[in-house]
Amino acid sequence: MHKHSEYLNRILLSRVYDVAVETPLEEAKTLSRRLGNRIFFKREDFQPVFSFKLRGAYNKMARLSPEDLRRGVIAASAGNHAQGVALAARKLGCEATIVMPVTTPAIKVDAVRRLGGQVVLSGESFSDAWQHTLDLIKESGCIYIPPFDDPDVIAGQGTIAMEILRQHPGDIHAVFVPIGGGGMAAGVAAYIKNLRPEIRVIGVEPVDSDAMRRSVMAGHRVELQDVGLFADGVAVKLVGEHTFALCRDLLDDIIVVDTDAICGAIKDIFEDTRLVAEPAGALALAGLRAYAADSGLRDATLVAIISGANMNFDRLSHVVDRSEIGAHREALLAVAIPEAVGSFRALCASFGSRNITELCTRFSDPEKARVLVGIKISGRDDVSEVLAELRGKGFEAIDLTDNELVKMHLRHLVGGNAPQVLHERLLRFTFPERPGALLDFMDAMRVDFSITLFQYRYHGADFGRVLVGFEAPEEKREAFEDFLHRVERMGYPHVEETENPAYKMFLGWHEN
Repeated sequence: MHKHSEYLNRILLSRVYDVAVETPLEEAKTLSRRLGNRIFFKREDFQPVFSFKLRGAYNKMARLSPEDLRRGVIAASAGNHAQGVALAARKLGCEATIVMPVTTPAIKVDAVRRLGGQVVLSGESFSDAWQHTLDLIKESGCIYIPPFDDPDVIAGQGTIAMEILRQHPGDIHAVFVPIGGGGMAAGVAAYIKNLRPEIRVIGVEPVDSDAMRRSVMAGHRVELQDVGLFADGVAVKLVGEHTFALCRDLLDDIIVVDTDAICGAIKDIFEDTRLVAEPAGALALAGLRAYAADSGLRDATLVAIISGANMNFDRLSHVVDRSEIGAHREALLAVAIPEAVGSFRALCASFGSRNITELCTRFSDPEKARVLVGIKISGRDDVSEVLAELRGKGFEAIDLTDNELVKMHLRHLVGGNAPQVLHERLLRFTFPERPGALLDFMDAMRVDFSITLFQYRYHGADFGRVLVGFEAPEEKREAFEDFLHRVERMGYPHVEETENPAYKMFLGWHEN
């Protein structure tokens, strides 16, 4: 028997089906044809709360004594776990208190309240909400329901694997599982590796929230200082003790993917199912696609667990922006052309029959114009071919498809050089998104440095993103660094982009 075999009984005896449903395992025929493999989606969006989290929450709560249930339950969550706990409490007839950050989108807060949960908004981050939860537990004596690091929660999530093996008893090459705190990955791996050890179980994390991968590599739990903002359902700084032990021992691999890959996976899921998955819900498919491409796998059966569909509608514009790049269907190029009559048309003609998705420029140099161009492609190999064609026709061209500054800000920004700005430094900031947050951020920017550029665009996420330029001469370097440290302590982390080549080409004065 495989290691951690005690979880087999826990999973088989889980009491999830009082509220959860057995979700379908559907073949994604369009994607299967494109990838040359049989791709199946495990549709956890069919759950009553549109997420798998209900399984673990209910299995934990169904084992509480009548006395504990009378005390009520409490959880800290900004999303799917909150809804799972609230629905489970309604089914079991107990009170549920859910502590959520004030930055939580209204759609999620309203969903918990509709299920009968009492919502307490506290703090601007999950960590703040968690600290307040600890205070409430001491005051109220409520029973805490953990989101992932508990054997009963892990076992409840493991019932997903039980269904997959029952629904597809034939050959399966690999099952791909999203990882946040690791509850689902641990439960799925424990079940599959004990019954079908030949099936690979592969975890998937965002490249900027890879706490489990780093922990497994280090041999102990590693706490991240910061986590990514996009796939909020898996934005966990420290994985659980139980989940770490199971994932370390049982997972075959952990793959990391970026925001573009997740957006591309959201689009792939929609094209096959008409389902709009949330970013964490599409994470497993993003990893599956990367694995299939890197391994050259053909004619294999691969399963991706679509873990949830609680998508904030306001985020869709951001997903659309990034999905074509994530699916390797769009490339962003910077092209320098002569500032002369007819050269702009010549550039457009050079793309031939390729579809142009974006084209923007602004006068910056009497000799040379710089143009940001988006084009449709059929794969990443196309980019090298296009660049070679452009250079062969005398154009200077570089690939900016993977440049975060370009994708997040510059393509939405009216460009232009500012030759009168001699000492500009460019920084990207993030801040908790809520009513009045942008004004609070601007108040924090009140310093003795002139703001030379400012760009903000609402993305429907829990965090806002702002691009700011400052006039910061060398003699004020120490004061400027002190300012950056101060706003960091105020909760506004930053990334400096002053040396980004895209900035120098389209906004900077110093490379004319």
